[in-house]
Amino acid sequence: MFCEKPPARTSKEVEEVRAVESEKGLVLKYGFNHRYHYSVIEAKKLIENNMFGRLLWMRGVYGKAGGNKFADNWRNDKEESGGGILLDQGIHMLDLMRFFAGDFVNIKSMVNTNYWDIKVEDNAFAMMQTQDGLMATIHSCATQWRHKFLLEMSFENGYVNLDGILSSTRSYGDETLVIAKRQFENETFAMGKPREEKIYFDTDESWKLELEEFVDCILEKKAVYNGNSYDALKVMQLVEAIYEESGFYK
Repeated sequence: MFCEKPPARTSKEVEEVRAVESEKGLVLKYGFNHRYHYSVIEAKKLIENNMFGRLLWMRGVYGKAGGNKFADNWRNDKEESGGGILLDQGIHMLDLMRFFAGDFVNIKSMVNTNYWDIKVEDNAFAMMQTQDGLMATIHSCATQWRHKFLLEMSFENGYVNLDGILSSTRSYGDETLVIAKRQFENETFAMGKPREEKIYFDTDESWKLELEEFVDCILEKKAVYNGNSYDALKVMQLVEAIYEESGFYK
């Protein structure tokens, strides 16, 4: 079975699906297609190859322009969708942060409706920390008034930025991977302005790659690696932790 995001309205619903998956021996995959964007694939390789040392922190922004009929969209009906902009769009950023850094155990958040006449959030800010101290912040926003995707990652010896992401409308701008080594040994010329390498990606095959992995798992009877039901459960629990800590849905 293939299920798009969000995986469910609640983590409890995901657990119910996981029970059926285990009982029936099904192949179940969730549509976190951002993992298959080429900029993300390359960033993951840099981390796995320890190119810049230990990852220290991450900062992510995922913003939407909204639109005239935004308030009437089913995504803003809590009974139907389960939440607002964080669950609809920010969940992609949270999944990538887990993909790169692992699970977060300490959450501080503020969630609110600042503009739209809806009963779910149109802005969510969260500060998160892993067990080993890596820190991350996320802003999921429906009042950005433009489409924006940016994930910055700082390492011991440099930084990697994912700026822009390809979509069918190209409204999130060019998809780029910005890489730079830390340079402060020569404070005369390099301090604060390291030389950056900027790589552009002009093709989005994320849907194709995602489905190819799904079909391969079925035909070869392999476990799902990207977007499996455990990923779905953990990211839903993270969304709920952000909601709960903020007190927005009390």
